[in-house]
Amino acid sequence: MNIQNLPNDLNIDSQSEVQIFDYHVTTSSVKNKVMLNKHIFSFLLEGTKELITHDERITINNDKFLLIKSGNFLMTENLLSETNSYRSVLFFFNDDMLLKLAQKNNLSKTVNSSSKPYEIFQYDDYIHDFVRSLIKIKKHDNTLKNKLLKTKFEEILLYLLHKNGTAFLDNILTSQDSQSRHFTAVIESNKLNNLTIQELSFLCNMSISTFKRNFEKHYQTSPIKWFQEKRLEHSAYLLSTKKMRPIDIYSEIGFESLSSFTQAFKVKYNTTPKQFQLE
Repeated sequence: MNIQNLPNDLNIDSQSEVQIFDYHVTTSSVKNKVMLNKHIFSFLLEGTKELITHDERITINNDKFLLIKSGNFLMTENLLSETNSYRSVLFFFNDDMLLKLAQKNNLSKTVNSSSKPYEIFQYDDYIHDFVRSLIKIKKHDNTLKNKLLKTKFEEILLYLLHKNGTAFLDNILTSQDSQSRHFTAVIESNKLNNLTIQELSFLCNMSISTFKRNFEKHYQTSPIKWFQEKRLEHSAYLLSTKKMRPIDIYSEIGFESLSSFTQAFKVKYNTTPKQFQLE
């Protein structure tokens, strides 16, 4: 399984509490497996970004930027058509930096077990200027750069706290859900998404064998059978309630062909999708 460990895999000072990387590519990527070892601001400049977490899928354009909690994610990067490129400025920071800032500014932490592992913010003139200043800082030597980045980290956090309140900070400071709760959240939230077992196991931070073992223990069946069952149930809903045609459904629910969908549907409902709809 090809996994990107960030910021470890980038050619930057991995020992610093805060790090910056100007990420610029001319090739799109689909559902990259990314393991974030630190929290990150992802300041999107060109293209669009899709983030798949343990329980949802979001897409942002370059009028927004992300604050993402450390953990495992699937990320898709699409190029900006005008420049045929994707660019984002990545600003990494660790828990210690966050806790120091919270203590320094007497920010109280609330417990929120349902907190999501990311926040989306809208760009404004101040943030645009801030990102440009980050790009300039990366040109300095490491000693000066690290000192400046620590100041810039406090600057961006204080600005966002002033504009948005402390709720987003609570999300980042809150510990992860228990492994069991996290596991079921990944499964239930992605039952209709066309994710592979490999991708699901990555979001659960498990090996494929451990994922399958835990799945069968929890659901009393194999992942393949369970997901097919849920998608066939959804197809019945689309046929009867939404009046969609079988040819428009099969790929949406994860079947490679109309014939394989028809065969699986007939095994479950003892009738073809077309007959089911007519009845």
